[in-house]
Amino acid sequence: MASPSYELQGAIVTRLKADDAVVALVGERVYDHVPRGSNGAVTADFPFVGIADSDELQDDVQCLAGVEIAFNLDVWSRKPGFVETRQIAHAIVSSLHNWDAPLPTNRLVTLQHRQTRVFRDPDGLTSHGVIELVAHVTE
Repeated sequence: MASPSYELQGAIVTRLKADDAVVALVGERVYDHVPRGSNGAVTADFPFVGIADSDELQDDVQCLAGVEIAFNLDVWSRKPGFVETRQIAHAIVSSLHNWDAPLPTNRLVTLQHRQTRVFRDPDGLTSHGVIELVAHVTE
């Protein structure tokens, strides 16, 4: 059986790359590994979405092995202000909140949006959004 977080990540990336509202804003620029040059600088076109960190907590229920996954997505924009970042974040949340994602070998019980934070990156040019999702998956 595959890792629940691995399957969830794959389902989320596939969903976002097929969602018309998200594609209208970022194209298919949803990355697990953001493209970078040999010097480490980001070479991806802005705006884009990056898979960020996740945490897993064991969450067994009545003879079922389960896991709670806190999953973060990063939104990056270079448009002035926060408008584009907020629009992208909203499209992502609209696509994923309460989505009944099909997983190959595990079962998604719930996927919910917990919070979105939007702030200016230290470079002073880039807007950064962090979308936190919480999933409960049984194996």
